[in-house]
Amino acid sequence: QEPLVESGGGSVQAGGSLRLACTPSGYSASSYPMAWFRQGADEERGGVAGVDANGMSMYADTVKGRFTVSRVDGTLYLQMDALKPEDSDMYYCAAGRKFNLFGDWRSRDEWNYWGQGIQGTVSS
Repeated sequence: QEPLVESGGGSVQAGGSLRLACTPSGYSASSYPMAWFRQGADEERGGVAGVDANGMSMYADTVKGRFTVSRVDGTLYLQMDALKPEDSDMYYCAAGRKFNLFGDWRSRDEWNYWGQGIQGTVSS
């Protein structure tokens, strides 16, 4: 129920970089799992990267080695390097992880709270 505010989107050429930030308001997110998702037109929203309750980083296979997720002073960052046109999507910040032991963090259904989304566009 807390607001999640994303920033840092924009347009870059292939091979360029973007840095996204998600800032929760109203509470400290230092010990809460958070994640970045992305969703293209007519596609399911899927997890890209996140941090668990212990601060461990998680990544989808597609972005390993190119994206880096971190949390600093409660703000979740996503450093996206070596961007490809297929990375062009709306990016969403997620918080409020549900307690589903057998769930996959990359699933939209595993999270309760969402930002409004921010556009990342990669041109070739």
